[in-house]
Amino acid sequence: MATKKFLELQEYSDADLAAELQNTEAQYHKLRFDHAIKGLDNPLVLREVRRDIARLRAEARRRELAKMTAEELSARSRIRSRRRRK
Repeated sequence: MATKKFLELQEYSDADLAAELQNTEAQYHKLRFDHAIKGLDNPLVLREVRRDIARLRAEARRRELAKMTAEELSARSRIRSRRRRK
């Protein structure tokens, strides 16, 4: 079952998604700094923000792949198959 956050991300435009990713990464860096200096009341917030960043990046990549042409997708498949052989 898709999470609420994932469903919410699908409604964002590409510009909103990029802005949200940038804001979330800035928030994560600030939280990491604060945690190193004085500690956080709830350090599990770091994990949640990291997971939010991963959700944002996954949605951006999914959209990027959806926009690819058939030729680009076939080239990508060839590259991936060569990597698997090694």
